[in-house]
Amino acid sequence: MSVITEVEMRSITKKIIKVDAAFAPIIKSSPLCSIARKKYNRSHFETLLNSIISQQLAVKAADTIIKRVNLLVDEKPRPEKFLNLSDEKLRSVGVSGAKTRSIKELATAIESGKLNFHKFPKLSNDEISAQLTQIWGIGRWTSEMFLMFHLGRLDVWPVGDLAMRRGWEKIHRLRSEIEPKKLDKLGDKFLGFKSVVAWYCWRATEGENSSW
Repeated sequence: MSVITEVEMRSITKKIIKVDAAFAPIIKSSPLCSIARKKYNRSHFETLLNSIISQQLAVKAADTIIKRVNLLVDEKPRPEKFLNLSDEKLRSVGVSGAKTRSIKELATAIESGKLNFHKFPKLSNDEISAQLTQIWGIGRWTSEMFLMFHLGRLDVWPVGDLAMRRGWEKIHRLRSEIEPKKLDKLGDKFLGFKSVVAWYCWRATEGENSSW
């Protein structure tokens, strides 16, 4: 992951406003976009593990289960440790059966070499997403969040995310819901920095309560 500077991010926000002036108010009233601004200490596996555990859970509940899972593996989540854990142990700390299957499949794919994180820097967003979504329980949204917030990819356009679409509607003062297919095409004009545009759409929806 390449970290971009504050100056570089401000340059991107200026490009966004130049392309679509409707973004000027939300950009000016929000903090600077945090995507690709710092490197994370978590491994690729740990990030995906946490994403799987957090699916369809409130933040507090997800954090509690993640802490319990980390205790099971001595707070060092590595794929091989999960292959040696029984399904019953994962279930006992609050991990559902479906999520247990996803975690085991992810760990197996990594250990077998089917999923090779070392190759990710040379792969496109679509290629990475295609590999991740082969794992049972990892869908497009999870792969997109991984690309944006863990790998710091700046050109991801998560039109399937409802909150992102609602932010777009709010920014553009639309009176009707925008369809993902239409928004997908509208994203073409932001080529190279779609992730940043999406981030500001989330800010428009969630304001200061935004978790992004």
